[in-house]
Amino acid sequence: MATSHPTALHHLYQQHNGWLNTWLRTRLGNSSDAADLAQDTFVRVLAARNVEAIREPRTYLSAIARALMIDRFRRNAVEQAYLDALALRPEAVNISPETRLLIIETLSAIDAMLDELGERTREIFLAVQLEGHSYVAVAERLGVSVTTVKKHMVRAITQCLLLAQA
Repeated sequence: MATSHPTALHHLYQQHNGWLNTWLRTRLGNSSDAADLAQDTFVRVLAARNVEAIREPRTYLSAIARALMIDRFRRNAVEQAYLDALALRPEAVNISPETRLLIIETLSAIDAMLDELGERTREIFLAVQLEGHSYVAVAERLGVSVTTVKKHMVRAITQCLLLAQA
């Protein structure tokens, strides 16, 4: 795997790691999480293999770090929702750490897929799949045709299939 010249990455790290850690710490309020995300940011830079092409390092690094923060917040929200749902169950659920991780990763992937659908498609998909409404009922509720509901469902189901293949 060809990567950027090692000195370019080293220079970028030396010049901006401290700043990035401080930038993340002010947003996260936790130096440990900030250090983890800073490290993940530089791993992404390394994977991009274009260190020499970076013209505005702080803008570039903060954009990557911001995306990683959003991913972390989203994953934490999904994990908390899962734990809240487990807490509402009347019987004790004993799940292995491996199974728990797999469930949370799956829920995170579903959440990301739903986020990519677009508002109308997501609303239709959830009304049909989670709420159990018929296409006709959803069409009436949203003031659209049944054909429109079907088109949005095809789009949503296609995304589900692509997610399942990945």
